[in-house]
Amino acid sequence: MAALEGFAARAQRRVGLRGEVAILITTSAQLRRLNRDFRGKDHPTDVLSFPSEAQGMAGDIAISRPIARRQAKALGHSLAIELKVLILHGMLHLAGHDHEHDRGEMAKLEARLRARFGLAHGLIERSKRSVEAPSPALRKKASAPARRTIKSSRKRPGQ
Repeated sequence: MAALEGFAARAQRRVGLRGEVAILITTSAQLRRLNRDFRGKDHPTDVLSFPSEAQGMAGDIAISRPIARRQAKALGHSLAIELKVLILHGMLHLAGHDHEHDRGEMAKLEARLRARFGLAHGLIERSKRSVEAPSPALRKKASAPARRTIKSSRKRPGQ
C-alpha cells in the first residue's frame, strides 16, 4: 500500500490537484452501489471519482479490486500497475478533466502522464479500442466520506 500512496501523491502533484484525496479500493458490489446511487447506472465499474467542495479536500476515488485484477490480467500487467492507471485516471477527473466532453484534451494529458510514470494502456485508449471494455470514470459532484489513506475493503473468506 505504501507504494500506491507514494504514486498517488506524485500523480496528484502532476495533475495540479490541491487538497486531500481519499482512495478506497473495494469490491465490485460496492462500486456497483456507488455507480447506481450517484450516476444512476446499475452495474459495477472500475473507478469512480467524487470531487469534494469541502475545504482542504480534493475528493474521493473508489476502485474495484476485482475489476482491476481482471483488467490487469487481460492486459498482461500487474494489479499494482492497473491500480496506478486507475488512480491517475481518477486524479485527472478530480482535477476537472472530462474525456467525454473535452475533445481529447484529457486523453492527451493522460497519455503524457502515463509515459512519465511508465504506465501503458490508459483507460481512455482502452475504451476506444474495447480491450476489456472497462467503464471510464466520470466526474460526479457528490460528497462521500473522506479517508486519509488508501484503504482496502477486500473481504476475506467467511466475512
